[in-house]
Amino acid sequence: MNLASWEGIVTKQVRLYLIVGVAALVLIGGGIFAAIQLFSDSVDNAIPQADLLGTATPTPGSAAVTPTQSPTPPPGSDIKGPLNILIVGIDTRVSVKDWIPHADAVMIMHVSKDLTSAWLTSLPRDLVVNIPSFGPANFGGARTKLTHAMSYGARVPGSSTPNPAQGMQLVARTVSAYTGIQQFDGAALTTFTGLTAMVDGIGGIDVYIDQNVTSIHRRPDGQYRTVCGGCSHGYSGPQAQYNVGNLHMMGWQALDYSRQRYIPGGDYARGRHQRQVIKAIVTRLFNTPLMTDLQGIDNLVRALGSGITIDARGRRPMEFAWALHNLKTDHITLVGLPGSGAYAGGGYIGENLNGIQSSYFAALRADNLAAFMAANPGLTNNSG
Repeated sequence: MNLASWEGIVTKQVRLYLIVGVAALVLIGGGIFAAIQLFSDSVDNAIPQADLLGTATPTPGSAAVTPTQSPTPPPGSDIKGPLNILIVGIDTRVSVKDWIPHADAVMIMHVSKDLTSAWLTSLPRDLVVNIPSFGPANFGGARTKLTHAMSYGARVPGSSTPNPAQGMQLVARTVSAYTGIQQFDGAALTTFTGLTAMVDGIGGIDVYIDQNVTSIHRRPDGQYRTVCGGCSHGYSGPQAQYNVGNLHMMGWQALDYSRQRYIPGGDYARGRHQRQVIKAIVTRLFNTPLMTDLQGIDNLVRALGSGITIDARGRRPMEFAWALHNLKTDHITLVGLPGSGAYAGGGYIGENLNGIQSSYFAALRADNLAAFMAANPGLTNNSG
């Protein structure tokens, strides 16, 4: 391969690492599946990998490429669709010692068989689900909120320190049981640090704020509000405000805006805002000089490494990046599944989706989401 051809592939792949990562970005900490990487061992190892799914099942289509082919196909060209990727953002309160993490964002990205289209949807953190028993945490199973699957699964018998990667395995089992998706082809687990570093690393994002949002966590200057035991939501002091209209956000704003659920629409509005921010980041990445700034990408990857863990099912992230090189921004559909509060004995116990999710996930399992979404356009929230 000549130098010009190699440089073209490098530039294209760098762009892909960013795009694929952001397509999987999960707010409330952000999330990246196919992480950016440069072509050196140090950066290759910058973002940790772990078994987040609790199974050694390889990614479909992962058989070795015949070495006699000429020219040699790029790594990842043998990956076949459809693919299902689980993305979880965890609430880790770094200021509280041994805080038990919660799954504050759970998303599923489905990529079509031809690897050219994707659909990203959320499950509410308070969705009432059956969480199965889980031996590694000595957990016997329960019917409760989805967010607790991380909390219960992350417990390590004999230790006060939680293991979020282990907790992710129980989240995966819970989501599989709820959606009927028998196997995920990859996963990402992230904390608050990941999103903030990504957005700051690309110089901020432009978001259309579709409703007025008042932060319960941050002051207008970005500092955290004062913790107050007897105050509304546990905080006091001036609050950051996001008003309807276009806003250029830096990392702390993107994270803060995407965390807010005590707003009209509750967690469903928060999920919509998360997906809108994802779209804004993808759009920014398609139009930033960072695509050709290898040192900038190197710095960005190192910053992200402190907040992201991925499971590429034994593959290098670069292989997924290559496999998805035909996935364009306008071919990523953001899907909002409707729901409402669930009650028992007159008290609130969580959220239930309103029924259409059964048909949605059946279409996902059949790789028929294009037709399903055409018949149900109201579920799409790509605008903004």
